[in-house]
Amino acid sequence: MSDWTIAFPSQPIDTPETLTDEHRAIGRTVDEFWTREVAPQLDAIRAHAPGVARAVVRKAGELGLTSMQIPEAYGGLDLDLPSVVVAVEHLSEDASYLGWHFAHSGIGTLPLVFYGTDEQKRRYLPRLATVELLGAYALTEPQAGSDARAATMRAELTADGRFYELTGQKMWITNGGEADLFTVFAQVDGNKLTAFLVERGFGVVSGAQEHKMGIVGTSTTALYFDRVRVPVENVLGAVGKGHLVAFNVLNFGRLKVGPIAIGGAKKILDVSIAYATTRRAFGASIATFGAVERMLADAAIRLYAVESATWHAVGLIERDTQTRLATPGASRSAAELAAFERHAAECSIIKIAASEMLDDVADIGVQIHGGYGYHVDYFVERAYRDARINRIFEGTNEINRVVIPSLVLKRAAADGVPLLEAARRRLDTLSALATSPPAETDDEVVERARTITQLMLAAAERRRGAGLRQHQEVTMGIADGMIELFVMTSCLARARQAPHSSAGDMASAYLHAALARIASAAEDVMSSVCEGNEARTATAAVRALAARAPRDLIALRARIAQRLVQEGRYTIG
Repeated sequence: MSDWTIAFPSQPIDTPETLTDEHRAIGRTVDEFWTREVAPQLDAIRAHAPGVARAVVRKAGELGLTSMQIPEAYGGLDLDLPSVVVAVEHLSEDASYLGWHFAHSGIGTLPLVFYGTDEQKRRYLPRLATVELLGAYALTEPQAGSDARAATMRAELTADGRFYELTGQKMWITNGGEADLFTVFAQVDGNKLTAFLVERGFGVVSGAQEHKMGIVGTSTTALYFDRVRVPVENVLGAVGKGHLVAFNVLNFGRLKVGPIAIGGAKKILDVSIAYATTRRAFGASIATFGAVERMLADAAIRLYAVESATWHAVGLIERDTQTRLATPGASRSAAELAAFERHAAECSIIKIAASEMLDDVADIGVQIHGGYGYHVDYFVERAYRDARINRIFEGTNEINRVVIPSLVLKRAAADGVPLLEAARRRLDTLSALATSPPAETDDEVVERARTITQLMLAAAERRRGAGLRQHQEVTMGIADGMIELFVMTSCLARARQAPHSSAGDMASAYLHAALARIASAAEDVMSSVCEGNEARTATAAVRALAARAPRDLIALRARIAQRLVQEGRYTIG
Protein backbone atom coordinates (compact mmCIF):
# COMPACT_ATOMS: atom_id res chain seq x y z
CA MET A 1 0.00 0.00 0.00
CA SER A 2 1.25 3.51 -0.80
CA ASP A 3 2.04 6.12 1.83
CA TRP A 4 2.55 9.89 1.54
CA THR A 5 6.04 9.49 3.02
CA ILE A 6 6.97 7.25 0.07
CA ALA A 7 5.11 8.61 -2.95
CA PHE A 8 2.80 11.32 -4.19
CA PRO A 9 -0.91 10.45 -3.63
CA SER A 10 -1.88 7.86 -6.24
CA GLN A 11 -5.60 8.66 -5.93
CA PRO A 12 -7.53 11.95 -5.77
CA ILE A 13 -7.55 13.48 -2.31
CA ASP A 14 -10.51 15.09 -0.57
CA THR A 15 -10.62 18.89 -0.89
CA PRO A 16 -13.14 21.66 -0.20
CA GLU A 17 -14.05 21.39 -3.88
CA THR A 18 -15.18 17.75 -3.44
CA LEU A 19 -17.72 18.53 -0.71
CA THR A 20 -21.29 17.46 -1.48
CA ASP A 21 -24.35 19.70 -1.56
CA GLU A 22 -25.35 18.19 1.80
CA HIS A 23 -22.05 19.25 3.34
CA ARG A 24 -22.43 22.77 1.98
CA ALA A 25 -25.96 22.91 3.36
CA ILE A 26 -24.56 22.23 6.83
CA GLY A 27 -22.26 25.21 6.40
CA ARG A 28 -25.23 27.42 5.50
CA THR A 29 -27.20 26.15 8.49
CA VAL A 30 -24.33 26.99 10.82
CA ASP A 31 -23.94 30.44 9.25
CA GLU A 32 -27.63 31.16 9.82
CA PHE A 33 -27.38 29.94 13.41
CA TRP A 34 -24.32 32.10 13.97
CA THR A 35 -25.96 35.25 12.61
CA ARG A 36 -29.25 34.69 14.46
CA GLU A 37 -28.12 33.25 17.80
CA VAL A 38 -24.39 33.64 18.41
CA ALA A 39 -23.33 37.02 17.03
CA PRO A 40 -25.89 39.05 19.06
CA GLN A 41 -24.66 37.40 22.27
CA LEU A 42 -20.89 37.58 21.79
CA ASP A 43 -20.35 40.62 24.00
CA ALA A 44 -22.37 38.97 26.78
CA ILE A 45 -20.46 35.70 26.38
CA ARG A 46 -17.13 37.48 26.61
CA ALA A 47 -18.37 39.33 29.71
CA HIS A 48 -19.44 36.03 31.32
CA ALA A 49 -23.06 37.15 31.61
CA PRO A 50 -24.71 34.40 33.68
CA GLY A 51 -26.38 31.67 31.65
CA VAL A 52 -25.89 33.27 28.23
CA ALA A 53 -23.26 30.96 26.73
CA ARG A 54 -25.04 27.87 27.99
CA ALA A 55 -28.34 29.08 26.51
CA VAL A 56 -26.71 29.62 23.11
CA VAL A 57 -25.11 26.17 23.17
CA ARG A 58 -28.53 24.73 24.02
CA LYS A 59 -30.00 26.44 20.96
CA ALA A 60 -27.23 24.83 18.92
CA GLY A 61 -28.42 21.55 20.39
CA GLU A 62 -31.92 22.19 19.06
CA LEU A 63 -30.43 22.23 15.54
CA GLY A 64 -28.40 19.08 16.15
CA LEU A 65 -25.09 20.97 16.10
CA THR A 66 -24.04 19.46 19.42
CA SER A 67 -24.96 15.87 18.54
CA MET A 68 -23.46 15.32 15.10
CA GLN A 69 -21.23 12.48 16.31
CA ILE A 70 -23.71 10.93 18.72
CA PRO A 71 -25.36 7.76 17.35
CA GLU A 72 -29.01 8.06 16.32
CA ALA A 73 -30.02 5.47 18.93
CA TYR A 74 -29.06 7.96 21.64
CA GLY A 75 -30.60 11.07 20.12
CA GLY A 76 -27.78 12.14 17.79
CA LEU A 77 -27.32 12.63 14.06
CA ASP A 78 -24.38 10.21 13.58
CA LEU A 79 -22.99 12.30 10.70
CA ASP A 80 -19.84 11.66 8.72
CA LEU A 81 -16.56 13.37 9.54
CA PRO A 82 -16.67 15.92 6.69
CA SER A 83 -20.01 17.19 8.03
CA VAL A 84 -18.48 17.74 11.46
CA VAL A 85 -15.44 19.48 10.00
CA VAL A 86 -17.61 21.83 7.93
CA ALA A 87 -19.60 22.74 11.04
CA VAL A 88 -16.43 23.38 13.07
CA GLU A 89 -15.04 25.72 10.44
CA HIS A 90 -18.26 27.73 10.23
CA LEU A 91 -18.40 28.01 14.04
CA SER A 92 -14.87 29.39 14.27
CA GLU A 93 -15.41 33.13 13.92
CA ASP A 94 -15.18 33.62 17.67
CA ALA A 95 -12.98 31.51 19.92
CA SER A 96 -14.86 32.20 23.13
CA TYR A 97 -18.14 30.72 21.92
CA LEU A 98 -16.27 27.94 20.14
CA GLY A 99 -14.65 26.93 23.42
CA TRP A 100 -18.04 26.43 25.07
CA HIS A 101 -19.48 24.54 22.12
CA PHE A 102 -16.68 22.07 21.43
CA ALA A 103 -15.59 21.50 25.01
CA HIS A 104 -19.12 20.10 25.28
CA SER A 105 -19.77 18.38 21.95
CA GLY A 106 -16.16 17.35 21.29
CA ILE A 107 -13.96 16.16 24.13
CA GLY A 108 -16.85 16.55 26.59
CA THR A 109 -19.01 13.98 24.74
CA LEU A 110 -16.78 11.84 22.53
CA PRO A 111 -15.15 9.79 25.32
CA LEU A 112 -18.61 8.47 26.13
CA VAL A 113 -19.49 7.96 22.45
CA PHE A 114 -16.31 5.99 21.82
CA TYR A 115 -15.85 4.09 25.10
CA GLY A 116 -19.14 4.06 26.97
CA THR A 117 -21.22 0.99 27.72
CA ASP A 118 -24.73 0.83 26.30
CA GLU A 119 -26.13 1.62 29.74
CA GLN A 120 -23.84 4.63 30.16
CA LYS A 121 -24.77 5.90 26.74
CA ARG A 122 -28.51 5.52 27.40
CA ARG A 123 -28.14 7.36 30.69
CA TYR A 124 -26.14 10.33 29.48
CA LEU A 125 -25.94 10.77 25.69
CA PRO A 126 -29.54 11.90 25.03
CA ARG A 127 -29.14 14.59 27.68
CA LEU A 128 -25.78 15.67 26.27
CA ALA A 129 -27.29 15.81 22.78
CA THR A 130 -29.88 18.35 23.87
CA VAL A 131 -27.48 20.13 26.26
CA GLU A 132 -29.68 19.32 29.21
CA LEU A 133 -26.30 18.28 30.55
CA LEU A 134 -23.21 20.32 29.68
CA GLY A 135 -20.07 18.25 29.27
CA ALA A 136 -16.39 18.82 30.05
CA TYR A 137 -13.11 16.90 29.93
CA ALA A 138 -10.83 16.88 32.97
CA LEU A 139 -7.35 15.51 32.29
CA THR A 140 -4.81 18.26 33.07
CA GLU A 141 -3.43 18.71 36.59
CA PRO A 142 -1.12 21.37 38.03
CA GLN A 143 1.88 19.03 37.56
CA ALA A 144 0.56 16.88 34.68
CA GLY A 145 -0.17 18.50 31.35
CA SER A 146 1.06 16.88 28.15
CA ASP A 147 2.30 13.91 30.22
CA ALA A 148 -1.15 12.54 31.05
CA ARG A 149 0.27 9.41 32.69
CA ALA A 150 1.79 11.62 35.39
CA ALA A 151 -1.65 12.41 36.82
CA THR A 152 -1.73 12.14 40.61
CA MET A 153 -5.48 12.26 41.31
CA ARG A 154 -6.36 9.15 43.31
CA ALA A 155 -9.32 6.83 42.87
CA GLU A 156 -9.77 4.46 45.81
CA LEU A 157 -12.30 1.65 45.85
CA THR A 158 -14.59 1.69 48.88
CA ALA A 159 -14.70 -1.32 51.18
CA ASP A 160 -18.09 -2.41 49.84
CA GLY A 161 -16.78 -2.29 46.24
CA ARG A 162 -19.61 0.00 45.09
CA PHE A 163 -17.78 3.30 44.63
CA TYR A 164 -14.46 4.88 43.77
CA GLU A 165 -13.54 7.90 45.87
CA LEU A 166 -11.71 10.52 43.81
CA THR A 167 -9.33 12.92 45.53
CA GLY A 168 -7.19 15.57 43.86
CA GLN A 169 -7.28 18.60 41.59
CA LYS A 170 -7.71 19.28 37.89
CA MET A 171 -6.53 22.45 36.15
CA TRP A 172 -7.46 24.53 33.09
CA ILE A 173 -10.80 22.78 32.57
CA THR A 174 -12.90 24.37 29.82
CA ASN A 175 -16.58 24.59 30.84
CA GLY A 176 -15.27 23.89 34.34
CA GLY A 177 -17.53 26.42 36.02
CA GLU A 178 -20.74 25.25 34.36
CA ALA A 179 -20.47 21.62 33.28
CA ASP A 180 -22.74 18.94 34.74
CA LEU A 181 -20.85 15.86 33.55
CA PHE A 182 -17.07 15.47 33.53
CA THR A 183 -14.80 12.85 32.01
CA VAL A 184 -12.21 12.67 34.78
CA PHE A 185 -8.90 10.77 34.81
CA ALA A 186 -7.48 9.36 38.03
CA GLN A 187 -5.04 6.69 39.19
CA VAL A 188 -6.48 3.47 40.57
CA ASP A 189 -4.08 1.63 42.89
CA GLY A 190 -1.57 4.41 42.34
CA ASN A 191 -0.59 3.62 38.76
CA LYS A 192 -3.63 2.55 36.73
CA LEU A 193 -4.84 5.63 34.88
CA THR A 194 -8.60 5.28 34.53
CA ALA A 195 -11.41 7.42 33.10
CA PHE A 196 -14.58 8.11 35.09
CA LEU A 197 -17.93 9.73 34.29
CA VAL A 198 -18.42 12.15 37.16
CA GLU A 199 -21.59 14.16 37.72
CA ARG A 200 -21.22 17.55 39.37
CA GLY A 201 -23.77 16.42 41.93
CA PHE A 202 -21.37 13.76 43.18
CA GLY A 203 -19.45 16.57 44.89
CA VAL A 204 -17.25 18.25 42.27
CA VAL A 205 -16.26 21.79 43.30
CA SER A 206 -15.18 24.41 40.74
CA GLY A 207 -12.55 27.01 41.41
CA ALA A 208 -12.67 30.66 40.38
CA GLN A 209 -12.74 31.65 36.72
CA GLU A 210 -9.21 31.92 35.35
CA HIS A 211 -8.21 35.22 33.73
CA LYS A 212 -6.60 34.38 30.39
CA MET A 213 -4.74 36.15 27.62
CA GLY A 214 -7.30 35.01 25.03
CA ILE A 215 -10.57 33.09 24.73
CA VAL A 216 -11.69 35.33 27.58
CA GLY A 217 -15.36 34.35 27.30
CA THR A 218 -14.81 30.67 28.02
CA SER A 219 -15.34 29.20 31.46
CA THR A 220 -11.92 27.92 32.56
CA THR A 221 -11.52 26.76 36.15
CA ALA A 222 -9.79 24.32 38.41
CA LEU A 223 -11.82 21.39 39.77
CA TYR A 224 -11.47 20.04 43.29
CA PHE A 225 -12.28 16.50 44.40
CA ASP A 226 -12.36 15.56 48.08
CA ARG A 227 -13.29 11.88 48.28
CA VAL A 228 -15.92 12.38 45.58
CA ARG A 229 -17.88 9.14 45.37
CA VAL A 230 -18.34 7.78 41.85
CA PRO A 231 -20.31 4.55 41.28
CA VAL A 232 -18.18 1.73 39.87
CA GLU A 233 -20.55 1.54 36.90
CA ASN A 234 -19.29 5.01 35.93
CA VAL A 235 -15.83 3.73 35.05
CA LEU A 236 -15.39 4.65 31.37
CA GLY A 237 -13.60 1.91 29.47
CA ALA A 238 -11.44 -0.43 31.53
CA VAL A 239 -9.54 0.22 34.74
CA GLY A 240 -5.95 1.04 33.84
CA LYS A 241 -6.83 1.93 30.23
CA GLY A 242 -7.52 5.62 30.72
CA HIS A 243 -4.57 6.54 28.54
CA LEU A 244 -6.38 5.00 25.55
CA VAL A 245 -9.45 7.13 26.26
CA ALA A 246 -7.32 10.25 26.69
CA PHE A 247 -5.03 9.88 23.69
CA ASN A 248 -7.54 8.59 21.14
CA VAL A 249 -10.13 11.24 21.93
CA LEU A 250 -7.42 13.88 21.67
CA ASN A 251 -6.71 12.72 18.11
CA PHE A 252 -10.06 14.18 17.12
CA GLY A 253 -9.28 17.32 19.08
CA ARG A 254 -6.02 17.71 17.18
CA LEU A 255 -7.68 17.29 13.82
CA LYS A 256 -10.34 19.77 14.89
CA VAL A 257 -7.67 22.48 15.19
CA GLY A 258 -7.53 22.36 11.36
CA PRO A 259 -11.05 23.69 10.68
CA ILE A 260 -10.85 25.98 13.72
CA ALA A 261 -7.74 27.63 12.28
CA ILE A 262 -9.14 27.67 8.73
CA GLY A 263 -12.35 29.38 9.82
CA GLY A 264 -10.48 31.83 12.03
CA ALA A 265 -7.86 32.64 9.39
CA LYS A 266 -10.49 33.24 6.70
CA LYS A 267 -12.23 35.75 8.95
CA ILE A 268 -8.96 37.53 9.77
CA LEU A 269 -7.89 37.63 6.12
CA ASP A 270 -11.26 38.90 4.92
CA VAL A 271 -11.27 41.66 7.56
CA SER A 272 -7.68 42.58 6.65
CA ILE A 273 -8.47 42.72 2.93
CA ALA A 274 -11.38 45.05 3.64
CA TYR A 275 -9.21 47.28 5.82
CA ALA A 276 -6.33 47.38 3.34
CA THR A 277 -8.72 48.26 0.53
CA THR A 278 -10.25 51.24 2.36
CA ARG A 279 -7.20 52.50 4.25
CA ARG A 280 -5.30 55.13 2.29
CA ALA A 281 -1.74 56.41 2.66
CA PHE A 282 0.38 58.60 0.40
CA GLY A 283 -2.67 59.12 -1.79
CA ALA A 284 -3.40 55.45 -2.51
CA SER A 285 -5.07 52.40 -1.00
CA ILE A 286 -2.51 50.47 1.04
CA ALA A 287 -3.74 47.31 -0.69
CA THR A 288 -1.77 48.48 -3.74
CA PHE A 289 1.52 48.64 -1.81
CA GLY A 290 3.93 45.80 -2.49
CA ALA A 291 4.66 45.28 1.20
CA VAL A 292 0.96 44.86 1.98
CA GLU A 293 0.43 42.67 -1.08
CA ARG A 294 3.13 40.37 0.22
CA MET A 295 1.46 40.07 3.61
CA LEU A 296 -1.95 39.35 2.10
CA ALA A 297 -0.47 36.79 -0.27
CA ASP A 298 1.56 35.08 2.45
CA ALA A 299 -1.55 34.73 4.60
CA ALA A 300 -3.56 33.27 1.73
CA ILE A 301 -0.76 30.86 0.74
CA ARG A 302 -0.45 29.46 4.27
CA LEU A 303 -4.23 29.21 4.57
CA TYR A 304 -4.55 27.40 1.24
CA ALA A 305 -1.86 24.90 2.19
CA VAL A 306 -3.33 24.07 5.60
CA GLU A 307 -6.85 23.90 4.18
CA SER A 308 -5.59 21.41 1.59
CA ALA A 309 -3.77 19.30 4.20
CA THR A 310 -6.73 19.31 6.57
CA TRP A 311 -9.15 18.01 3.96
CA HIS A 312 -6.59 15.48 2.78
CA ALA A 313 -6.41 14.13 6.36
CA VAL A 314 -10.19 14.23 6.76
CA GLY A 315 -10.55 12.18 3.59
CA LEU A 316 -8.03 9.58 4.74
CA ILE A 317 -9.83 9.13 8.05
CA GLU A 318 -13.31 9.06 6.51
CA ARG A 319 -12.35 6.49 3.87
CA ASP A 320 -10.73 4.36 6.56
CA THR A 321 -13.94 4.66 8.59
CA GLN A 322 -16.11 3.63 5.64
CA THR A 323 -13.89 0.61 5.00
CA ARG A 324 -14.33 -0.52 8.59
CA LEU A 325 -18.09 0.07 8.43
CA ALA A 326 -18.28 -2.54 5.67
CA THR A 327 -17.71 -5.18 8.37
CA PRO A 328 -21.09 -6.61 9.48
CA GLY A 329 -22.22 -5.21 12.81
CA ALA A 330 -19.69 -2.36 12.84
CA SER A 331 -20.78 0.94 14.38
CA ARG A 332 -19.70 4.32 13.07
CA SER A 333 -18.28 5.39 16.43
CA ALA A 334 -16.09 2.29 16.74
CA ALA A 335 -14.98 2.49 13.12
CA GLU A 336 -14.17 6.19 13.42
CA LEU A 337 -12.24 5.67 16.65
CA ALA A 338 -10.07 3.02 14.97
CA ALA A 339 -9.54 5.25 11.94
CA PHE A 340 -8.45 8.18 14.12
CA GLU A 341 -6.04 5.93 16.00
CA ARG A 342 -4.53 4.75 12.73
CA HIS A 343 -4.14 8.30 11.46
CA ALA A 344 -2.85 9.82 14.70
CA ALA A 345 0.21 11.17 12.85
CA GLU A 346 -1.92 13.16 10.42
CA CYS A 347 -3.96 14.53 13.34
CA SER A 348 -0.79 15.80 15.00
CA ILE A 349 0.47 17.20 11.70
CA ILE A 350 -2.75 19.16 11.18
CA LYS A 351 -2.71 20.42 14.77
CA ILE A 352 0.79 21.84 14.35
CA ALA A 353 0.47 23.22 10.82
CA ALA A 354 -2.94 24.78 11.45
CA SER A 355 -2.16 26.38 14.81
CA GLU A 356 1.06 27.91 13.52
CA MET A 357 -0.64 29.12 10.35
CA LEU A 358 -3.36 30.84 12.38
CA ASP A 359 -0.76 32.55 14.55
CA ASP A 360 1.01 33.86 11.45
CA VAL A 361 -2.21 35.04 9.80
CA ALA A 362 -3.32 36.79 13.00
CA ASP A 363 0.05 38.51 13.22
CA ILE A 364 -0.26 39.64 9.60
CA GLY A 365 -3.76 40.93 10.32
CA VAL A 366 -2.52 43.07 13.19
CA GLN A 367 0.38 44.38 11.08
CA ILE A 368 -1.85 45.36 8.17
CA HIS A 369 -4.11 47.27 10.57
CA GLY A 370 -1.12 49.12 12.02
CA GLY A 371 -1.91 50.96 15.25
CA TYR A 372 -5.58 50.05 14.96
CA GLY A 373 -4.62 46.40 15.07
CA TYR A 374 -3.28 46.93 18.59
CA HIS A 375 -6.53 48.44 19.84
CA VAL A 376 -9.10 46.35 21.72
CA ASP A 377 -11.94 47.77 19.61
CA TYR A 378 -10.67 45.94 16.51
CA PHE A 379 -11.36 42.32 15.68
CA VAL A 380 -7.77 41.45 14.81
CA GLU A 381 -6.50 42.38 18.28
CA ARG A 382 -8.79 39.82 19.87
CA ALA A 383 -8.08 37.26 17.13
CA TYR A 384 -4.35 37.63 17.79
CA ARG A 385 -4.79 36.81 21.49
CA ASP A 386 -7.29 34.02 20.86
CA ALA A 387 -5.04 32.28 18.33
CA ARG A 388 -2.20 31.64 20.75
CA ILE A 389 -3.87 28.88 22.77
CA ASN A 390 -4.04 26.52 19.79
CA ARG A 391 -0.30 25.78 20.03
CA ILE A 392 -0.72 24.73 23.66
CA PHE A 393 -3.88 22.69 24.09
CA GLU A 394 -4.56 19.21 22.67
CA GLY A 395 -0.90 18.51 23.47
CA THR A 396 1.69 21.22 22.91
CA ASN A 397 3.12 21.49 19.41
CA GLU A 398 6.46 20.36 20.80
CA ILE A 399 5.01 17.14 22.23
CA ASN A 400 3.16 16.49 18.98
CA ARG A 401 6.37 16.98 17.01
CA VAL A 402 8.21 14.50 19.21
CA VAL A 403 5.68 11.73 18.57
CA ILE A 404 5.10 12.17 14.82
CA PRO A 405 8.13 10.21 13.53
CA SER A 406 7.41 7.23 15.79
CA LEU A 407 3.74 7.23 14.76
CA VAL A 408 4.69 7.27 11.09
CA LEU A 409 7.26 4.50 11.51
CA LYS A 410 4.88 2.35 13.55
CA ARG A 411 2.15 2.53 10.92
CA ALA A 412 4.57 1.93 8.06
CA ALA A 413 5.84 -1.21 9.79
CA ALA A 414 2.30 -2.44 10.41
CA ASP A 415 1.35 -1.85 6.77
CA GLY A 416 4.49 -3.36 5.32
CA VAL A 417 5.51 -0.01 3.81
CA PRO A 418 9.33 -0.01 3.41
CA LEU A 419 9.78 3.47 4.81
CA LEU A 420 13.05 2.94 6.65
CA GLU A 421 14.47 0.81 3.85
CA ALA A 422 13.75 3.53 1.29
CA ALA A 423 15.32 6.12 3.59
CA ARG A 424 18.45 4.03 4.07
CA ARG A 425 18.84 3.64 0.31
CA ARG A 426 18.72 7.42 -0.02
CA LEU A 427 21.42 7.78 2.61
CA ASP A 428 23.67 5.45 0.66
CA THR A 429 23.66 7.93 -2.26
CA LEU A 430 24.80 11.03 -0.34
CA SER A 431 27.74 11.78 -2.63
CA ALA A 432 25.62 11.63 -5.76
CA LEU A 433 22.88 13.75 -4.17
CA ALA A 434 25.46 16.44 -3.40
CA THR A 435 25.74 17.11 -7.14
CA SER A 436 21.98 17.37 -7.78
CA PRO A 437 21.00 20.13 -10.23
CA PRO A 438 18.38 22.71 -9.17
CA ALA A 439 14.77 21.52 -9.08
CA GLU A 440 12.87 22.75 -12.14
CA THR A 441 9.25 21.80 -11.47
CA ASP A 442 6.85 21.69 -8.53
CA ASP A 443 6.90 17.88 -8.65
CA GLU A 444 10.68 17.93 -8.33
CA VAL A 445 10.43 20.30 -5.37
CA VAL A 446 8.14 17.84 -3.58
CA GLU A 447 10.47 14.92 -4.35
CA ARG A 448 13.45 16.92 -3.07
CA ALA A 449 11.52 17.53 0.17
CA ARG A 450 10.83 13.80 0.42
CA THR A 451 14.48 12.93 -0.16
CA ILE A 452 15.75 15.40 2.46
CA THR A 453 13.26 14.08 5.00
CA GLN A 454 14.32 10.51 4.28
CA LEU A 455 17.98 11.47 4.73
CA MET A 456 17.23 12.94 8.15
CA LEU A 457 15.26 9.88 9.19
CA ALA A 458 17.83 7.33 8.04
CA ALA A 459 20.84 9.16 9.45
CA ALA A 460 19.17 9.74 12.81
CA GLU A 461 17.89 6.17 13.06
CA ARG A 462 21.34 4.79 12.28
CA ARG A 463 22.98 6.99 14.93
CA ARG A 464 20.30 7.05 17.63
CA GLY A 465 18.49 3.75 16.99
CA ALA A 466 15.47 2.94 19.11
CA GLY A 467 16.25 5.85 21.41
CA LEU A 468 15.57 8.44 18.72
CA ARG A 469 12.54 9.85 20.53
CA GLN A 470 14.73 10.81 23.49
CA HIS A 471 16.72 13.18 21.28
CA GLN A 472 13.97 15.70 20.94
CA GLU A 473 15.66 18.36 18.79
CA VAL A 474 16.62 15.75 16.21
CA THR A 475 13.18 14.17 16.33
CA MET A 476 11.46 17.54 15.94
CA GLY A 477 13.60 18.31 12.90
CA ILE A 478 12.50 15.05 11.27
CA ALA A 479 8.91 15.85 12.24
CA ASP A 480 9.19 19.25 10.55
CA GLY A 481 10.19 17.46 7.36
CA MET A 482 7.22 15.09 7.64
CA ILE A 483 4.80 17.94 8.40
CA GLU A 484 5.95 19.99 5.44
CA LEU A 485 5.93 16.95 3.17
CA PHE A 486 2.31 16.12 4.00
CA VAL A 487 1.23 19.72 3.50
CA MET A 488 3.22 20.04 0.26
CA THR A 489 1.75 16.90 -1.30
CA SER A 490 -1.72 17.99 -0.20
CA CYS A 491 -1.67 21.47 -1.70
CA LEU A 492 -0.04 20.33 -4.95
CA ALA A 493 -2.52 17.47 -5.35
CA ARG A 494 -5.39 19.88 -4.71
CA ALA A 495 -4.07 22.39 -7.23
CA ARG A 496 -3.85 19.63 -9.85
CA GLN A 497 -7.40 18.45 -9.13
CA ALA A 498 -9.01 21.89 -8.99
CA PRO A 499 -6.87 24.22 -11.11
CA HIS A 500 -8.53 27.51 -10.17
CA SER A 501 -6.86 30.79 -11.03
CA SER A 502 -4.88 31.13 -7.78
CA ALA A 503 -4.46 27.47 -6.84
CA GLY A 504 -1.31 26.81 -8.84
CA ASP A 505 0.29 30.07 -7.73
CA MET A 506 -0.43 29.40 -4.06
CA ALA A 507 0.77 25.81 -4.26
CA SER A 508 4.01 26.80 -6.01
CA ALA A 509 4.73 29.58 -3.55
CA TYR A 510 4.17 27.27 -0.61
CA LEU A 511 6.33 24.50 -2.05
CA HIS A 512 9.31 26.76 -2.62
CA ALA A 513 9.18 28.23 0.90
CA ALA A 514 8.58 24.82 2.49
CA LEU A 515 11.59 23.26 0.79
CA ALA A 516 13.80 25.96 2.26
CA ARG A 517 12.36 25.32 5.72
CA ILE A 518 12.97 21.57 5.44
CA ALA A 519 16.54 22.16 4.29
CA SER A 520 17.19 24.43 7.27
CA ALA A 521 15.93 21.77 9.68
CA ALA A 522 17.92 19.08 7.86
CA GLU A 523 21.22 20.94 8.13
CA ASP A 524 20.83 21.01 11.91
CA VAL A 525 19.83 17.34 12.09
CA MET A 526 22.53 16.04 9.76
CA SER A 527 25.21 18.06 11.55
CA SER A 528 24.10 16.42 14.79
CA VAL A 529 23.88 12.79 13.64
CA CYS A 530 26.72 12.69 11.11
CA GLU A 531 30.43 13.22 11.71
CA GLY A 532 33.52 14.31 9.80
CA ASN A 533 33.45 14.00 6.03
CA GLU A 534 29.98 12.46 6.07
CA ALA A 535 28.63 15.54 7.85
CA ARG A 536 30.16 17.79 5.19
CA THR A 537 28.81 15.59 2.38
CA ALA A 538 25.38 15.49 4.01
CA THR A 539 25.27 19.27 4.29
CA ALA A 540 26.32 19.62 0.65
CA ALA A 541 23.62 17.14 -0.38
CA VAL A 542 20.92 19.01 1.53
CA ARG A 543 21.95 22.33 0.03
CA ALA A 544 22.04 20.88 -3.49
CA LEU A 545 18.64 19.27 -3.06
CA ALA A 546 17.19 22.54 -1.77
CA ALA A 547 18.34 24.51 -4.84
CA ARG A 548 15.54 25.58 -7.19
CA ALA A 549 15.50 27.11 -10.63
CA PRO A 550 14.83 30.88 -10.51
CA ARG A 551 11.15 31.75 -10.09
CA ASP A 552 9.67 35.26 -9.85
CA LEU A 553 7.93 34.76 -6.52
CA ILE A 554 7.40 38.50 -6.12
CA ALA A 555 5.23 38.60 -9.22
CA LEU A 556 3.48 35.40 -8.16
CA ARG A 557 2.56 36.83 -4.74
CA ALA A 558 1.41 40.07 -6.36
CA ARG A 559 -1.02 38.13 -8.58
CA ILE A 560 -2.39 36.28 -5.56
CA ALA A 561 -2.88 39.50 -3.58
CA GLN A 562 -4.52 41.32 -6.46
CA ARG A 563 -7.06 38.53 -6.88
CA LEU A 564 -7.83 38.68 -3.16
CA VAL A 565 -8.41 42.42 -3.30
CA GLN A 566 -10.49 42.11 -6.48
CA GLU A 567 -12.76 39.50 -4.82
CA GLY A 568 -12.72 41.23 -1.43
CA ARG A 569 -12.17 37.93 0.38
CA TYR A 570 -10.08 34.77 0.52
CA THR A 571 -10.75 32.81 -2.64
CA ILE A 572 -8.92 30.51 -5.01
CA GLY A 573 -11.48 30.66 -7.83
